Amino acid sequence: MTGNATYRLSNTSILSVVGVEAPVVATSAAFDDRLTATFERTGMRRGMLLELAGVQERRWWPEDVSFADAASLAGAKALAEAGITPSQVGVLISTAVTRPHLEPSSAAAVHHQLGLPTSCFSFDIANACLGFVNGLQVAGLMIDSGQVDYALVVDAESVRALHEATLQRLERPDATAEEVKAQFASLTIGSGAAAMVLGRTDQHPEGHRVVGGVSRSGSEHHELCIGDMNLMQTDSRALFEAGIVLATQTWEDARDDFDWTCVDYFFCHQTSVKHIAAMAAVLGVSPDRCPTTVETYGNLGAAAVPFTLAQNLDRLQPGMRVMLMGIGSGLNTSYAEIAW
Repeated sequence: MTGNATYRLSNTSILSVVGVEAPVVATSAAFDDRLTATFERTGMRRGMLLELAGVQERRWWPEDVSFADAASLAGAKALAEAGITPSQVGVLISTAVTRPHLEPSSAAAVHHQLGLPTSCFSFDIANACLGFVNGLQVAGLMIDSGQVDYALVVDAESVRALHEATLQRLERPDATAEEVKAQFASLTIGSGAAAMVLGRTDQHPEGHRVVGGVSRSGSEHHELCIGDMNLMQTDSRALFEAGIVLATQTWEDARDDFDWTCVDYFFCHQTSVKHIAAMAAVLGVSPDRCPTTVETYGNLGAAAVPFTLAQNLDRLQPGMRVMLMGIGSGLNTSYAEIAW
């Protein structure tokens, strides 16, 4: 059987969405400098991060800033902008790809830092770069079912340690061209944080209603990208091609459940500028309707979609239709429509 999974929400709205920049800039030129000897020895060239991915720079958190610190900073900012107090939050969902440990959940430390009440349930949702879009869906289902009045979804990605470990491996005199290619994608990702507050539409008519969405699995591709906080290996070309095919299938089958012929903006997960151009072609729209942040922030993992949305709020007007679109290693894809 093939097809999409579909959901609709009736009483969930976005009350705020924020992005928080990591302050330390790590340029692709600096990475090239560190790998100059490897490039010369293996016959590879400088500039591939910019040429192939369009990534000029990405960000790091300072070494004394933890995952929980970054996620809490975004969460506190989102609560303040929504005008919601910590005591009102019924569920906290952390959706990051990167994490400092397996247990407890990353959400537990964020819950503590934000001073959320004991009645606020907290947990992680991990689904590669789709975590935030999945977290929005789960939060919406909990709001629609009456379990909670307000949900806080957070994401903090931190890749400084991965970059350092990768660069150290690739600087070794025995590093091969094949190793550079397999670990190339890990040098395109970046650090950053994002958060979103959701509440009941009937109590917040000023909010932006979550209409619903679709998802689809392509798990035959689950070995194309495998990583942890020390090493990420990716078949970049195969992942790109399989991801676009899955995204196209998802979009085409969604026509049976949603009328998405007149969408104003698409906020997509971003692995490269070429990926966004390919997604725009699939959607049949001009690339300027798919805003990007990958050039100066890198691939922000699960934070990419909400971070880019937050960076472009000034473009959005009441009545617009907005799509949040993600593709994650595994492969999985998930789209959500917002009535702005």
